[in-house]
Amino acid sequence: MKILIDARLYGLENAGIGRYVMRLVQEIHQLDQKNDYVIVLNEKYFGELKFGEKWKKVMFSGKHYGISEQVKLPRLIEAEKPDLVHFPHFNVPIWYKGKYVVTIHDMLMHKQTGAEATTLPRVVYYTKRLGYKKVFGSAVKRAVKVIVPTKYVRDEVCRYYGLDDAKVTVTYEGVDRDIQVHAGIEKTVLRKYGLTGKYFVYVGNAYPHKNLARAIEAVTFLNKRLGDGGVVLAIATSRGVFQERLARVVDKLDAKKYVKLLGFVPDNELGNIYAKSLGFVFPTLSEGFGLPGLEAMSAGTLALVSEIPVLKEVYRDYAIYFNPHDFSSIERTMMDVLEMDPKKRRLMIKEGKEFVKRYSWEKMARETLQIYQSVRR
Repeated sequence: MKILIDARLYGLENAGIGRYVMRLVQEIHQLDQKNDYVIVLNEKYFGELKFGEKWKKVMFSGKHYGISEQVKLPRLIEAEKPDLVHFPHFNVPIWYKGKYVVTIHDMLMHKQTGAEATTLPRVVYYTKRLGYKKVFGSAVKRAVKVIVPTKYVRDEVCRYYGLDDAKVTVTYEGVDRDIQVHAGIEKTVLRKYGLTGKYFVYVGNAYPHKNLARAIEAVTFLNKRLGDGGVVLAIATSRGVFQERLARVVDKLDAKKYVKLLGFVPDNELGNIYAKSLGFVFPTLSEGFGLPGLEAMSAGTLALVSEIPVLKEVYRDYAIYFNPHDFSSIERTMMDVLEMDPKKRRLMIKEGKEFVKRYSWEKMARETLQIYQSVRR
């Protein structure tokens, strides 16, 4: 079988979807010596990546979510004559008529609207939103199989589009091997980011649904309760408009003493930052999977997370939950961690590390290969 993977979003600069595409491609490359593959890449990774003889690279330079994607990409794919295409995101060209599977990571943009959710002018945003809904709906309805990261997302997609459960398959994601504690560099990493005292950490983007303002409120009131006890919330997020908005929230709440904006932290330093923290704080209001909490547990810290259904599905009893709509609930949970018996803390961290092992990118890739085979006929 000849399988084409649309890997234009390959790379950590594309956040969680970029990580998913990277691991999918890397693991399938290791696992599958039988099928032939065509991989569509952007210019950067077309030059960087090397594959075996059963893999062909094709470059596409058009923009995501634009006209060229809708018009030029189908022509490129059709020229390769694949038996099956895997689109790892909802942006499937409407005019592509071949057989494909699609990965839907979440339905966040179906739920989130308004000026706070975008950097675009209002007219442009609402025009693009109409296009998004049309492309998304077309992608899931025409796919031979839909892949999702959790049962929660499966249920959302099936309910919204009236799909049969049998069409939608859950493949849980994995935890990166690159995010680990590197002995001997802990102090160097912490000094680099100015983390010299007690701190909680958040890692991820600063989009509005991540609900970081309430976490900032929580750490501000925590310090006031402690008498300016010197507990910091360290936020590792890529620079951009949403980080600039977050900085304004910090100013508005007079929280500069309690918040450190670290910018982007590479994977080879992230493990040490997780491990030396009091805990990872995840106040999100909506997720498709929730990978950062698993990364934090794997590195050796506690996960303090929103009590939303998708995170309860993924983290089970190995996280500490709070009400994300109430900053005082987040604050109380942080205080509980500060006051936690050291033996209990060590036990929770040990159990969390063991629990995380059930999530594997290799397992995800094997299950994806089974999906490819199941739609072959």
